[in-house]
Amino acid sequence: MRAVGMILAGGNSYRMKELSNKRAIAAMPIAGSFRSIDFALSSMSNSRIQKVAVLTQYNSRSLNEHLSSSKWWDFGRKQGGLYVFSPTVTVDNNFWYRGTADALYQNIDFLKNCHEPYVVIAAGDGVYKLDFNRVLEYHIAKKADITVVCKELPAEEDVTRFGVLKMNEDCRIEQFEEKPMASDANTISCGIYVIRRRQLIELIEKNAAEGRFDFVRDVLIRYKSVKRIFGYKIDSYWSNIASVDAYYRTNMDFLKPEVRDYFFRQYPEIHSKVVDLPPAKYNPGSEVHNSLVSAGTILNGYVENSIIFKNVFVGENCVIKNSIVLNDVYLGDNVHLENCIVESRDTIRANTYYNGEDGIKIVIESDERYVL
Repeated sequence: MRAVGMILAGGNSYRMKELSNKRAIAAMPIAGSFRSIDFALSSMSNSRIQKVAVLTQYNSRSLNEHLSSSKWWDFGRKQGGLYVFSPTVTVDNNFWYRGTADALYQNIDFLKNCHEPYVVIAAGDGVYKLDFNRVLEYHIAKKADITVVCKELPAEEDVTRFGVLKMNEDCRIEQFEEKPMASDANTISCGIYVIRRRQLIELIEKNAAEGRFDFVRDVLIRYKSVKRIFGYKIDSYWSNIASVDAYYRTNMDFLKPEVRDYFFRQYPEIHSKVVDLPPAKYNPGSEVHNSLVSAGTILNGYVENSIIFKNVFVGENCVIKNSIVLNDVYLGDNVHLENCIVESRDTIRANTYYNGEDGIKIVIESDERYVL
């Protein structure tokens, strides 16, 4: 594909609460075996994009470890490959990324040294599958300056945490609001853009000279009447995980047969870093209903409508309902969890009870297994 990929994976969100205390949003575990960034990386790899740069910043250690080898997404190649860029102190600059446009500007030398005519920009917190070749063909057919991948949400869905847009009959974007207080529109930006590389360099250089740092506000909104900016609507599954409720809901979607079939069985597949673990072990007395249980897990209790991530130990007589248990958690005997997200590497003491009665409860306990 005649494009270079840029994945914006350095952001943080207060809506994630304690879940983003130890990792970037793009590194959040999804569906038992994946990370959020796997979906953008896999879509680019499956679209035959050969060169991808991931821009990291906030709490990037977990994400960097996940990206330590490019072979899992088929980027281990002589030409192109996977690049991971973080803010760097130089003679000319000592700032962290001050916004999405600034993140691109601080890595402008990478863009200038590429030979691909187009750039695909994607956020690292989306869960989807997308053929970028079709988006590029649409972009060229429309003679667009910028193409924004967008999706129409149900009328009851809250759109205030997204960029909301309105298009004319030709799909040209006429209005664009970023995270409005209220809106009568329900078409939102998916945070995925296609733009010609030389034009992107020109725009972000001009923004930097004017002290402007945000791609949405200072490029899409500011130039919507000057540049030909079009929307490319998708009707396949797409979800953004940048809030606790959205993260919980997205994981629970994988308990639906049609969602599992779409991501796990239909081509193209989603790739991720593989960890060598034994298969899950179901001891006598354990019982599981409509749940995902990952490798390395040992079950001794009752699990219903839940997702158990890797290397989890579930003690005797435990009850887990409508919950997410992240990696490397130890649950003592007689633990009851309902409507909860248990943070990774936690030790939940025996005979404890957690229930998210007024919403999703985040459970964080000190890991006493390693206390001297």
